Amino acid sequence: MKRTIVGVAVVAGVVQLTATPAQAALASDPVKALQSELARGRAVNVQSTAKVAYSRDQVAGSELDGTIGFGPRGAVASDVGQTLTYSEALLRGMMRSRPKETEDLLEGPIRMISSGTSSYVSGPVVDDALPQGTSWVRYGGVTLPASNLLVETLEPATLKTLLAGRSSWRDGVLKGSVKASKLAAASPAFAARYGTRYKKGHDGTISYTLWFGAKGLVERVSAKGVLPVDKGSVRIESTTRFSDWGREVTVLLPLRGDVIDRTRVADDVPAQVPGIWN
Repeated sequence: MKRTIVGVAVVAGVVQLTATPAQAALASDPVKALQSELARGRAVNVQSTAKVAYSRDQVAGSELDGTIGFGPRGAVASDVGQTLTYSEALLRGMMRSRPKETEDLLEGPIRMISSGTSSYVSGPVVDDALPQGTSWVRYGGVTLPASNLLVETLEPATLKTLLAGRSSWRDGVLKGSVKASKLAAASPAFAARYGTRYKKGHDGTISYTLWFGAKGLVERVSAKGVLPVDKGSVRIESTTRFSDWGREVTVLLPLRGDVIDRTRVADDVPAQVPGIWN
């Protein structure tokens, strides 16, 4: 029988804090609150949705659920499941160009584990390419999923930029907007996904709302924007909820015998790790 799921080992790790002046200061500074969570072995649970509209009837959607683990500088590992959906018009075009891959994407969720120097994918999108006894395809390079498709608040520099762009901040709810060019300069995740070259008059604007908990940590993010792409534009919306900040997690990689390298099945699996933007 195939070993279809390699989970995450979890140990209860919620740290109880008492009310002290130092903690009060931490709660008033979300960047410091985030940085205090960035340590090896700590993680946060993530649930997010996203919608990418290339035109009125060409729309892709995504639901992601899982865990993102941290190191001292930020996110370093993840174990997530993702389900993709497509509008009828977009689906027709995909079926014409990549019928088999499209059918597989629609059959079920994608499971992805990323850590170290590799990302591992399982699910219907790769199942048909797997030799007997294997369950995972290994992709070179770590492809960490975005907690939010527009604003990666797990990056301290990004969070700092969003705080600076606020138009209001009241009762733990912050609202603001930022130009795509400015966000690209602050956020490696945004720059990797959407590029860094934005010409005057062809910049994008992202509006956002952040909800903070009592400790200053982000509990919810909602963002939307229109970004220039080639000669057109794309409209993106993404909402994320964070929970169980500070939990202790070990992301377990698939066993060597359960894995085949993508280069050995290159003609039968997606060229990149499947995802809404890829």
